[in-house]
Amino acid sequence: MGYKVSFTTMDDLVHILKTEEIARSSKIKLKRIISSDLVIIDDLMFLAMNRQEGNLFFQLVNKLYGRTSVVITSNKGPEDWAELLGDPAVAAAILDRLIHRSEVINLTGDSYRITHRETTFGNN
Repeated sequence: MGYKVSFTTMDDLVHILKTEEIARSSKIKLKRIISSDLVIIDDLMFLAMNRQEGNLFFQLVNKLYGRTSVVITSNKGPEDWAELLGDPAVAAAILDRLIHRSEVINLTGDSYRITHRETTFGNN
């Protein structure tokens, strides 16, 4: 039996969370995410969330906590999350659940994509 994996960007995830109550497709996607063995969220905190979006994200993390493995990529450190979520208490609660029993890998240096891109202006 194979593992179920869900991969989504934060932008797509916020849309799913906001429309879950009114869109059948969002409800189905959210159910698939919650029942997955592994959830990968790309670009977490790339864009700031309003308080409602932060609360919806907390509810999802709370549902996944202890049941599902979660991989997150972000260009923001946890110290920036309170400002980006607009609520320090929600940020702390999310981080508490995500960091508990986790491995944090901090990559530094230049972006691979930026370093190896070719543009119409040549290699920069």
